[in-house]
Amino acid sequence: MYHGPAELTLQRVLTSWTFDPVVFLVITALGGAYLTGVRRVHSRGGSWASGRTVLFTGLGLGSWALATMSFLGVYADTLFWARAVQVVTLLMITPLLLANGAPLTLLSECSPRAGRWLLGRVARVLTFPPVGAVLLIATPWVLYFTPLYELVLRNGIADAVLRVALVLTGFLYFWARLQLDPVPRTYPHLLSVGFSFAEAAFDGALGITMIFMAHPLASSYYHALARPWGPSLKMDQVIGGGALWMLGDLAGLPFLAALFARMFRQDQADAAEIDRELDAQTAPKTTASGSPEPEMMRPWWETDPILSKRYGTGNGG
Repeated sequence: MYHGPAELTLQRVLTSWTFDPVVFLVITALGGAYLTGVRRVHSRGGSWASGRTVLFTGLGLGSWALATMSFLGVYADTLFWARAVQVVTLLMITPLLLANGAPLTLLSECSPRAGRWLLGRVARVLTFPPVGAVLLIATPWVLYFTPLYELVLRNGIADAVLRVALVLTGFLYFWARLQLDPVPRTYPHLLSVGFSFAEAAFDGALGITMIFMAHPLASSYYHALARPWGPSLKMDQVIGGGALWMLGDLAGLPFLAALFARMFRQDQADAAEIDRELDAQTAPKTTASGSPEPEMMRPWWETDPILSKRYGTGNGG
């Protein structure tokens, strides 16, 4: 006999809520620590962008709460597609929002010792580009195609651990790729773009695999659940596979936008630095009395990089 939640309707999408004590404690602790750090920075006369605070506390932690305590949390053990949307949110959307809040930069400003610890040997390994990419790509495959998925459906402790582990895995990836926070070693942003396309390809492959599978995943669990309403087990998995595919790709678009914005700002900073160096090199020199030193005009061929080497009139002649 079925003992799960009532049939999902539009009204229940808006009104169904559950309480996840583990996630509640984690997001309360993280939000409190973040806001305390912001106040400490302000008390020292520093500044902290309000947009970062909104991204971390309002959108990042808020999306974490919605994915676990809204109707998605209520129906995660009943509908395959609800669990799929939750997984994509916790692995791709919530961590990206949290990373854009630059929490490790805030931690470093409040506690330089903690900041130095974050850049230690372990962080150097974890932020090595292939490590984060492999973890992000492999996590959903391991979840769905090993006994772990059915364990999560049946065991509340395993489910609670998963809801935190997904966010940590995603945050590790976006921390290393965005490089908004201090990282042990920087890498070209184009490398991150390449990993993004690889991740999108694997998301597509995962979704297509689920859509065309002959037998539903965790079929023994879902058959025992005997849900009397909603889509069939096969159609439920088709919807879930499509959600993993499409939402995974859509979630990557804000990341690419943030990445290209970082590349643009970095190019501007590099151009400004080059301009400063050129200005310093061309600034008029002064004599001991403080008057400008007259420039000695040289023929153009003496400063041409090719002709000066050929005729021995340049610095290397």
